[in-house]
Amino acid sequence: MSQPYNVLFLCTGNSARSILAEAIMNREGGARFKAFSAGSRPKGEVLPGTIRLLKHLGYDVSNARSKGWEEFAGEHAPRMDFVFTVCDQAAAEECPVWPGQPMSAHWGVADPAAAKGTEAEVNLAFAEAYRQLRNRILAFISLPVGSLDALSLQGMLDEIGRDRSPTLEN
Repeated sequence: MSQPYNVLFLCTGNSARSILAEAIMNREGGARFKAFSAGSRPKGEVLPGTIRLLKHLGYDVSNARSKGWEEFAGEHAPRMDFVFTVCDQAAAEECPVWPGQPMSAHWGVADPAAAKGTEAEVNLAFAEAYRQLRNRILAFISLPVGSLDALSLQGMLDEIGRDRSPTLEN
């Protein structure tokens, strides 16, 4: 493959989960994957807890920004190969038609922005969202994407969203 697979992570506010997923994929996916994130109703800013966690883990957050999904639906937008929703609300919304009909799956994760309690409890919610997303992304990037038929690949993407490790069967 000469070009990386483009992956779009969607959430409603594009301020926590989808931003975390974008950062993880861009680090872990190497040259094989290029990640983007967007929201149906972007908050316009990335939550401080998201930035704090990513910085703590050594991520470059200089390009992290909250943006709407229309940025990726136009004719000049990068063509997406995969679109993953990471919140239940975005999964239930009517999404734009993505050029090229990318494969999609729902990888719902609890919203760390909704966490209540002490600073430590809120930080734990962000860390748990990060852990779940990273595990799913690592499972995804380990798949032989280019050698799987569409039906098999779709099944594996759905299994990842259910927190099950996909298996390659002969």
